[in-house]
Amino acid sequence: MTITQLDTFIKITETKNFTGAANLLGYAQSTVTTQIKQLEDELNCLLFERLGKSVILTPEGERLLVYAEKMLQLEREIMLEVPTVEEPSGIFRLGVSESLCYNRLPHFLLEYKKKFPKMEIELQFITHDTFPMMLKKGILDMVYTLNPYIELPELALLYKNRETLGFYASPNYPLADKKKIKEKDLKDIPLLLTSHNCSFRQMLVDDMVKSSITPQIVLETSSKEILKQFAINELGVAFMPDMTAQEEVKANRLKKLDWKGNDFPIYSQIFIHKDKRINKAINELVKIISG
Repeated sequence: MTITQLDTFIKITETKNFTGAANLLGYAQSTVTTQIKQLEDELNCLLFERLGKSVILTPEGERLLVYAEKMLQLEREIMLEVPTVEEPSGIFRLGVSESLCYNRLPHFLLEYKKKFPKMEIELQFITHDTFPMMLKKGILDMVYTLNPYIELPELALLYKNRETLGFYASPNYPLADKKKIKEKDLKDIPLLLTSHNCSFRQMLVDDMVKSSITPQIVLETSSKEILKQFAINELGVAFMPDMTAQEEVKANRLKKLDWKGNDFPIYSQIFIHKDKRINKAINELVKIISG
């Protein structure tokens, strides 16, 4: 078997069909079919069940997927580690929280690309509940996330910085000029929150429940842009990271409320899997982010 065959195999598992994998890889569909047939012949088993135009993994395919992901991860590490050159090259797969992309990450990546133009960075948005497994499987090389402090035995923390959350509304909204807003002031106020699996949302909901207040949630979305637009149009109060609303506050389209309730500690954090070696490509990006 070859790395090319394993890469094709993984692309099929991601797209759920041979045609999609062929389009993604720039191959003819017959090439994809041939590569999988060669893999199946060598392993003497079926890797996919064909269900019309879609495919699903067989139990044997499920087992191969674990090893295929490790093999491709090792190939990327070989390309980064083995050549005796000063400048790293290859693919860097970075998982990132959406909030960090508003005013920070683009500047960091621009600086990184200027320093290492041969590096190809592949970005993927992540959630706090799935990224540890993605690091373990080698789907991601590193994660830059915004969350409450995370401590897991399978993760190595490379960087941590305290960040802040805030409540935002239109300058014309009734709460905008109120001083010292606390949990009780949010009773019956339409709340614009991040999606259900977001840790920010859960922190606020837990806090309000402890204060015996039932939150009136009128919108849940993973898009901070949508949260801001709803708040700008006076449809409620948005709860989100301060870094995502800086431009709107400067333009006087949003106002940060004077929150004096309980604190919501969050951190920007960088993780790799505990077994992953910190190579030059990783180390240099961490240096840029940490300043």
